[in-house]
Amino acid sequence: MAPAYVVATYNITNPEAFEAYTPAVMPTLAGRDAEVLVADRHTEGKEGDPLSVTIVIRFPSKEAANDWYHSPEYQAVIHLRTDNSEGNLVIADGFVPPS
Repeated sequence: MAPAYVVATYNITNPEAFEAYTPAVMPTLAGRDAEVLVADRHTEGKEGDPLSVTIVIRFPSKEAANDWYHSPEYQAVIHLRTDNSEGNLVIADGFVPPS
């Protein structure tokens, strides 16, 4: 089974209110075998129209990532991000080289 990644890119629209998000979201990852790989508020764009924040979290599988995303714990705090930023979040399978 390949790992899966939650990738979020966004611009913070209300910095003061957004500050509550990080301390609220971190406990929702506990015990889920998740690892925050990237947390950058000053993403350096090279092509296109990049957003300023990039977050990448590795999970053991897409199912595990979806379980976290839909968990009551995360759903209770998601509004701290979505109400105070504009952007996107995707869940993608990790690359498995062809045999």
